[in-house]
Formats: sequence, C-alpha cells, structure tokens
Amino acid sequence: MKKAIFINILILSVVLYSCGNDPVPKPNGMLRLEYPTASYVSVEKVCPYIFQVNKETTVKTSNNCSMTVDYPQMNASIYITYKPVKNNLDKLLRDAQKLTYEHVAKADNIQEQPFVNPDNKVYGMFYLVTGNAASASQFYVTDSTSHFLTGSLYFNTKPNYDSVLPAAKYLEEDIRKIMESLKWQN
Repeated sequence: MKKAIFINILILSVVLYSCGNDPVPKPNGMLRLEYPTASYVSVEKVCPYIFQVNKETTVKTSNNCSMTVDYPQMNASIYITYKPVKNNLDKLLRDAQKLTYEHVAKADNIQEQPFVNPDNKVYGMFYLVTGNAASASQFYVTDSTSHFLTGSLYFNTKPNYDSVLPAAKYLEEDIRKIMESLKWQN
C-alpha cells in the first residue's frame, strides 16, 4: 500500500511539474547580410570605353573588349559584351532585348528603366528582372553610331530570388554606376 501511494505521488509530481507553459515555436531566423560601402575605381583597358567598378571586384578582359566583372564574395559576375556599331544598330538592339526577354518564362516581372546621359553620349536601358530567372539584371548602352555594350548579372548558383535578393540589390547599384560612369573612347 505504501508503495502504491509512493508511485501515485511520484506520477502526480511528474504530471504537475511537466505541465507548464505551452511550447512556443521560435520564429525563423533572418539572415543578416551586410555588404561594404561601395568604393569605385576606373577600369581603363585598351578598349573603346572606360567605366568605374566596385573595388571589391576582379575584372577580366578578353581580346574583343568584352569583360567579366567578378564578385568572389557574392559568387556573382557581370558579363559585359562590346560590339562595334556598323550599320547594325537595329540588330544589336533586338538581340539585347531578346536576351533579356528570354528570361520571361521564369521571371515574375521585367521592369525597363531607360538611361540617358547626353553629356557622354550614352543611351540605353536597364532591366530589373524579378523572380527565379537566371539573370537578376541586364542592361545595354550605346552612342547610336559607333559603340554598343551589353551587360548581364548572373549568380553562380541555382536561381532563388529570395536568397539572392540582398546581393542583387547591392549589385544593381554597381550596374547603375557602370552605366553612369561609362565614357566612350574614340
């Protein structure tokens, strides 16, 4: 009998101590990404154009004045392609727009933002691509007579818009800086 009373008291004690506050699920953690304040330097290669890039990048140039601007810490690259205009401006414009709109199948939206810098004779379009498209941003610029330049931002990972959004926003400003600082060399 004493043993049964002891077991009942033990069970009652365990039940009373185990009854406390209901468990509360912890909120999902948010990744806090901080990028350094951008500082820019000029890229002056033996090409018919110059512009400024973030100091945190590595720039590789090919023989035809196309460039790759690598962001090793973000696992991203901006691919820049140069083509001379030789009575083919319409074709170059169509090709640049076609390249951007090939992402429409995966993109939620493609926002066009015209760019005009008459002082440096730089005219073009900046495309902000939202959604799980392969490229987060694209652009083209031209002087309409001699030079044509396109650029595309790619992350070296499977497209996941939510994951790359902070880096894409940061790099969007760098792409704008490339466009704003671009000058043609004749």
